[in-house]
Amino acid sequence: MNDVTAALPMTHAGASDWRHKILPLREQAAIRDRWLTRRLETVLPSVMREAGIDVWIVVAREYNEDPVLMSLLPSNMLSARRRTVLVFHAPQEGEFRAMAIANAGIGVDSHYRTMWNKTQTAEADETQEACLRRVVEGCRPERIGVNVSADIAFGDGLSHHEHGWLMSALGERLAGLCVSAERVAVGWLERRLPEELDAAHGINQIAHGIIAEAFSSRVAHPGVTTAADLAWWMRQRVNDLGLSCWFHPTVSIQRRGQDLGDIGASPDLVIRPGDLLHCDFGLHYLGLATDTQQNAYVLRPGEQAAPAGARRALQVANRQQDLLAEQMVAGRTGNQVLAATLERMRAEGIEGRVYTHPIGTHGHGAGPMIGRYDRQDGVPGVGDLPLVQDTMFSFEMFIETSLPEWDDQRVKLATEQIVAFRDARVTYLGGRQTELYLIA
Repeated sequence: MNDVTAALPMTHAGASDWRHKILPLREQAAIRDRWLTRRLETVLPSVMREAGIDVWIVVAREYNEDPVLMSLLPSNMLSARRRTVLVFHAPQEGEFRAMAIANAGIGVDSHYRTMWNKTQTAEADETQEACLRRVVEGCRPERIGVNVSADIAFGDGLSHHEHGWLMSALGERLAGLCVSAERVAVGWLERRLPEELDAAHGINQIAHGIIAEAFSSRVAHPGVTTAADLAWWMRQRVNDLGLSCWFHPTVSIQRRGQDLGDIGASPDLVIRPGDLLHCDFGLHYLGLATDTQQNAYVLRPGEQAAPAGARRALQVANRQQDLLAEQMVAGRTGNQVLAATLERMRAEGIEGRVYTHPIGTHGHGAGPMIGRYDRQDGVPGVGDLPLVQDTMFSFEMFIETSLPEWDDQRVKLATEQIVAFRDARVTYLGGRQTELYLIA
């Protein structure tokens, strides 16, 4: 069983100025480039060797990038340039090499060996196709990984035209050695350095702090503020901090005696005392995504706390998180973890669903899916991937229960919390919500 830990308790302290924790762009770039260097030295060679692929080729044209490409480029490159070709060679024995076959001076030189003698202003004696074939032939590959996959989007970034270009450039013999690189793409994207996991803790603190501001009397004004107002406030707050959201935030309302629809169904409804509020919110910082769902209660006149039934619901939701954490064992597939968690929930009488996903470079990241909202019997393909260490997951789920104070009205309490999975244990990054936010 995992040693399930919460790194820090969730704080309901007043609003903080998170600008002090966010670095200037140049310093952010230096950190991300340092991480890229370390990842190319450690993560990628290991992933390629585990997959049995000695050469991996990533090809993309400007503005039609493979989803894995941007995670492989230095921070001063904001897109592919013309056609950018990256070639990685990871022999079982010998030196790992990261090579670029692209115009010189476009920005890859700091992390890749430039193999093509081509500048932006002059033609080369050798075509890009001939250079690629020469480089790959020199690696003497047995299996060449290319990004085509039926099941995993992150491993399917090679466009139709570029696939044809690549096969033609390689020639018949080398093209015959090509296999799907889906396991390489997934492994590269899902595994994190220790320093990335350390930084993710602070990044999630920022996300939690913004939610705490939104779910406070400083921002929310019962009788005036709508759910959409709060959602847009969070997005504006992120923008003002120089960061970005990877999806538009939502705020939802549940109200005694009324059915307001499912989560996110009533954005224009005005918040009132006695409401249960829920948010779904995610930002990007230092190349890592957050994804958080938390809950608040709007106090009625004279109330000092949320109803006991609502507080109990959050305790059950926390228990649901811990049941999932206990099933997180390296080597198990996402579908196995899902089935075991749902069985434990049934045994403890917890009604709800689990639809947890990996997170990292992308919000809905690469790695094993642990259920989907509408697939509680397992997810073919991505649910069959195994859990590996040094990864992050977004523990996304909900419980359903009756509130005695609301005449046993059924409510849904949805939670989402980023965790790190390393050293055979789960850690809740940035702390987790164990008490409802209170809005006066």
